Amino acid sequence: MKDYQGEQILVVKRELLSTLGDFQGIITNTDQYLPSLLHPENNFFMDRQAAEDDPTYKQIIPYCIFRVKDASGDRYLHYTRGKSGGESRLHAQVSIGIGGHINPVDKREDNLGMDTYMAGVNREIEEELKISGSYTNKIVALLNDDSNAVGKVHLGVVHIIDLQNDEVQANEDAIANLQLSSLEDLKGDLYSRLETWTNHCVGILDTL
Repeated sequence: MKDYQGEQILVVKRELLSTLGDFQGIITNTDQYLPSLLHPENNFFMDRQAAEDDPTYKQIIPYCIFRVKDASGDRYLHYTRGKSGGESRLHAQVSIGIGGHINPVDKREDNLGMDTYMAGVNREIEEELKISGSYTNKIVALLNDDSNAVGKVHLGVVHIIDLQNDEVQANEDAIANLQLSSLEDLKGDLYSRLETWTNHCVGILDTL
């Protein structure tokens, strides 16, 4: 069993998702969910060791997809999850999502609202990537997949990050083989290696 060394992470009760409108896969009507999910009365920090094995809670996970739009067409950042990553069940799978848990260090004056959440998003990006140039950040979808052990305890908030240029590098060992590829490549040779959440996202990227 992995030792999370007492890490505290932001969660909501699984029953809240059912109340708001249960779904499986990826949805784009985020306004129906986010105000409640990120309301201070509905979320709280919980011991990660306990949360990883308890599907009555959903860990809120930003899942940031980085895109470069230029004359050669849209390209998306992807990488192979290395062994040093925090989620051992995803090792060696290909992902287009950068992000992680929201922790107490991210807490802002809004007390677990959107400001706290976005502080966690920005921290995760800075920890995992070295980006040259500016970028925009937009929340576009939510991910839920209870078909596997990882998905049962996580709820993804999908962001599209449009990069000013393609000068981006990995900033930690857990991100291996970092590169940019077209949507056609992700749906082609890479498809069989994609992790579940990336698989869901690839299906709607051309609409975002």
